[in-house]
Amino acid sequence: MEKLLIKGGRRLQGEIQVSGAKNSAVALIPATILAESTTVIENLPRIRDVEVYEEILRSLGARVERNRGDLSVDATDLTNIPLPNGKVKRLRASYYLMGALLGRFGEAVIGLPGGCNLGPRPIDQHIKGFEALGARVEHRDGAIHLLAPVLTGARIYLDVVSVGATINIMLAASKAKGTTVIENAAKEPEIIDVATLLNSMGARIKGAGTDVIRVRGFREMTGCRHSIIPDRIEAGTYMVAAAATAGEVLVKNVIPKHMEPVTAKLREMGVHVEEADETLLVTGADSYQPLHIKTLPYPGFPTDLQQPFTSLLTRAKGTSMVTDNIYSSRFKHVDELCRLGAQIRVEGRTAVIKGRTPLVGSEVQASDLRAGAALVVAGLMAEDITEIAGLEHIDRGYENLEEKLRHLGAEVWREE
Repeated sequence: MEKLLIKGGRRLQGEIQVSGAKNSAVALIPATILAESTTVIENLPRIRDVEVYEEILRSLGARVERNRGDLSVDATDLTNIPLPNGKVKRLRASYYLMGALLGRFGEAVIGLPGGCNLGPRPIDQHIKGFEALGARVEHRDGAIHLLAPVLTGARIYLDVVSVGATINIMLAASKAKGTTVIENAAKEPEIIDVATLLNSMGARIKGAGTDVIRVRGFREMTGCRHSIIPDRIEAGTYMVAAAATAGEVLVKNVIPKHMEPVTAKLREMGVHVEEADETLLVTGADSYQPLHIKTLPYPGFPTDLQQPFTSLLTRAKGTSMVTDNIYSSRFKHVDELCRLGAQIRVEGRTAVIKGRTPLVGSEVQASDLRAGAALVVAGLMAEDITEIAGLEHIDRGYENLEEKLRHLGAEVWREE
């Protein structure tokens, strides 16, 4: 078993290049199978979730080639085989295969998704959308069975704002007859990214990025070339790490508009953030103000960054509060931070952080992807050496993490 070791106490300084968005990649890759020709996705991150998706597409008969940051998928000879178990269990976002295969073949058998354990994340809104489009949905033997001889456009109101359901319905509706209207849709930048790809392939999607999306489907969709957006969560993680170490880091290849919720909170606590066209210069300080943070769907503060931010808030003067309104079980990192010396208590959906508590290196365990990022930030601040186990979680979403940190001056390495 590999561990990540960090010797803390070094200020991060230099430039960092942000990779393509992980949360876009896991939706764009299954979208490629809607086209009966070749699609190329540029700037795709080399992370474990992408590698697993490549393996799944190959098992379906797609020709998948990787050339540096570009992924080429030729889905001409795709075969619709059942995927009840195996690799789909290693991905939360494997549910996007439901919408993509349903759109392409009119049927699919997909095992229930895996990924990080963040508490209940039901797919009832996905199923509601598929049924509205005309699919029959059954849950048998731990898998979802979908069948729709004909998909027909419909008006679908999502009971809760869901990124996954919004994208999944878009995928299936891109091949449906007529127009589908998704109301109370999620507005995340990754949804716009997926809509851009689908439009390039032949669908007609309007309203992506608003709460009402209209999808006019086309049976014949063709491959294209698409460049993925930058990863706003990775960018935010390095921004937080720069602040946590009182460093100065130029974060490159970002869309500053996507980072506004994070930038606003960093400035509120006393971090200097300077924006340019595609860069953010983050300059930390030796003293910070406490914060109250509540996670919300975009354009609110992202749930994927509340965990790294919790580590940063151990440096603030006074008491901070972080409330997660998205996931009920996203505080598993708190016990591990307390092992390092943090003083945090969890009350329901809220973590209460007592600031100005020095952290000291210890052995900790990453329970999920963003909890791992929180422990990395904590390790960069802590005295002595922090050993982080559970790297399989971190590798799911961060490309070349230790190389990028070393480039910024961190002392970080892996050991068996």
